[in-house]
This record gives sequence, C-alpha cells and structure tokens, in this order.
Amino acid sequence: MKLKIKDQIPDVKIFHLVDGEPKEQNISEVLGSKKIILFGLPGAFTATCSKFHLPGYVKNSQQILEKGIDKIFCLAVNDPYVMNAWGEANNIGDNIIMLADPYLSFTKLIGAAVDRNSKGMGIRSSRYAMIINNLQVQNIQEEEETKNCSISSASHVYSLI
Repeated sequence: MKLKIKDQIPDVKIFHLVDGEPKEQNISEVLGSKKIILFGLPGAFTATCSKFHLPGYVKNSQQILEKGIDKIFCLAVNDPYVMNAWGEANNIGDNIIMLADPYLSFTKLIGAAVDRNSKGMGIRSSRYAMIINNLQVQNIQEEEETKNCSISSASHVYSLI
C-alpha cells in the first residue's frame, strides 16, 4: 500500500446512498474532520468479508465508538446499492456507513488494488483498516492476503485506539 501513517487521505470521489439514491461525493466530505475508522475489503457478500470482517465491526461498533471514534466507515469495490444491501443484511444500523468505490478511484490511489481475476472477481481492494483523524492516517493495518482478517479486524483495531 502506498498510503502511510501521517499521510492525508487523497480526496477522490466515492459513492454512498443518501435517501435511497446514489450520491457521488468527495471522500473528504464524507469522512469529515473527525476521528474515524475506515476499513476496506475485497467485496460485499464475499466469504471472509461476510463471515468475519464486517460482522466484527458490527459486533464491536458500540465499544469502538465509546473509545473515542466518531464514525466507522466500510469501503469496498462495489456499487452503492450492493454496499447498502450488504449493510442491511448485516444489521449495521447507524454505527457503520457503507461506501462504494466502483471505479477503484480511491483504492488505486492508495495502492490497495489487488488482482483477483483468477477467482472471477476482477480487480478488488486489499483488506485493511485505518484510524484517521482530521483526514490524516494515524494507523494503518493491511493484511498480507485478502483471505486473512486479523490485523484489520475490529478487535485488533480496537486495541490500537
């Protein structure tokens, strides 16, 4: 990953649903100037993402927020409708905001693009988690393999706050 601790989050367009409609917006506007967690993963409804990564953040979201994180964001290389449906299927409630990077604008810029063509998935995102304060990376944890979910997991990131 090209993005490192103390780097500013690159300001590119991402998508999310607002009142049921896709909204394209600069990521800086969405993340804001607060202390947040942004975790990225290969894709909605995929094995490790659906069994461990997102459910871990759902389960631990309240504890994370109580420890001083203002918001939690989940980003994947999917469209905003898929991200919204996946969030609903996992009962994210108001604690996690689902972001879509369908054109890999953010993913490529931070150096997180991985080739999963051999698995029929195309180009996806690596699995990572960041603690960001005022759009500056305070901590970043990237898995060596997308099938792993340990250092980017909610429980591990919680220990770093």
